[in-house]
Amino acid sequence: MRGASRKRAFRTEPPRGATATACARGPADDRRFPSRAGPGRHISRLVPQAQPQLEKKLLPRGRAPLTGKAVAALCVASFAVGLLLSGRVSLLPSASASSKVKATSDGSGCDDDRVSKLGESHDPKGIMNEVSRTHHAIRSLDKAVSSLEMELAVERARSGVAGGGAGVSSRAPQKALVVIGINTAFSSKKRRDSLRETWVPTGEKLRRLEKEKGIVIRFVIGRSGTTAGGGPADRAIDAEEAENKDFMRLEDHVEGYHELSSKTRSYFATAVATWDADFYVKVDDDVHVNLGMLTTRLAKYRARPRVYVGCMKSGPVLSQRGVKYHEPEYWKFGDVGNKYFRHATGQIYAVSKDLAAYISVNQPILHRYANEDVSLGAWLIGLEVEHVDDRSMCCATPPDCEWKKRAGNVCAASFDWSCSGVCRSVDRMKLIHNACGEGQEAVWSAAAT
Repeated sequence: MRGASRKRAFRTEPPRGATATACARGPADDRRFPSRAGPGRHISRLVPQAQPQLEKKLLPRGRAPLTGKAVAALCVASFAVGLLLSGRVSLLPSASASSKVKATSDGSGCDDDRVSKLGESHDPKGIMNEVSRTHHAIRSLDKAVSSLEMELAVERARSGVAGGGAGVSSRAPQKALVVIGINTAFSSKKRRDSLRETWVPTGEKLRRLEKEKGIVIRFVIGRSGTTAGGGPADRAIDAEEAENKDFMRLEDHVEGYHELSSKTRSYFATAVATWDADFYVKVDDDVHVNLGMLTTRLAKYRARPRVYVGCMKSGPVLSQRGVKYHEPEYWKFGDVGNKYFRHATGQIYAVSKDLAAYISVNQPILHRYANEDVSLGAWLIGLEVEHVDDRSMCCATPPDCEWKKRAGNVCAASFDWSCSGVCRSVDRMKLIHNACGEGQEAVWSAAAT
């Protein structure tokens, strides 16, 4: 009896798997296979207890809720049907779209057709033409990006100079082809007069040259620094400016021979803030210049970004104290006896507007070496700059420039290398102009803005 009761208790609570199987088979299966159900007296006790569980499990199974995926699919299907019924979406492409596709596929200028023809063609000339066109497009894009960067830098420079109270007008800068800044000193009035008598126009001719040809010429000078209101030297320059109207005053620069690098930085900043020119030229006041030839040669590079034009050289780094052009920081250029990097000689050079704007914006952090031309070369050596070695900008004085003129190769600038300018320029400038000058009308036939 003890074993039978224990066996009966075990049967009254069948395992889950057995219950599920019994639910799936039903009572008829138990009658058909009595051996699986056990003795008859046990069946009668098991069925009444399992029946309520069967009913509870079968009812929810018949009403099982939809899964998340099914609900999402149903929502999407309903939304799609709604769009179709409302006419917002068409299953067939419109006539306009078909015509556009057909026109694109049938057009003679289709890029896909051209690309396929290029791939099928083995003609080297055709491939080279495509490469050339691609290269031209890349250069055009590079020029556009450079122009945008330059315009941004120029605006920053102009706003900085105008806001700094440096005496520069805040109005919009005047368009020009080239700004020629003639580096001069307080003691160089006779040199300035010798230039006004030869290649620098005066009065109405100077204004006309500015207006019609976009050629701006100014003598560049700073302040004496003697007194706050200016000393006799400053007042003399003010009087000369009132008479000739051909000066550019650098209000934030104090004149000095060892301050030429600072003067160059200040010149570019002031010029960029005053004129929107394609080129900015720096020239010494003891150099002869043919304006027509200079502007014509510069105009050839107007389409190129970041151009640095001049007579490129690489002189020795002088470490000995007391000699002319001594470089106190000679150790930065390597061992004793080394040469400078390639840069334009300081008598005359030109930079494009983007390089002038770069100098203007970054002038507080541009390092100054003892020699001004070396400083400029150092500012540009790490940039993507095109160095143009133009030997017509460093012709010698007669007979050299005279022979070249007779041969049809008029020089853009002439000076004596031994003097770093025209030797005894006050006495010889008119003679050189008569022998090597291009003529008064040459500048008016030069490239216009």
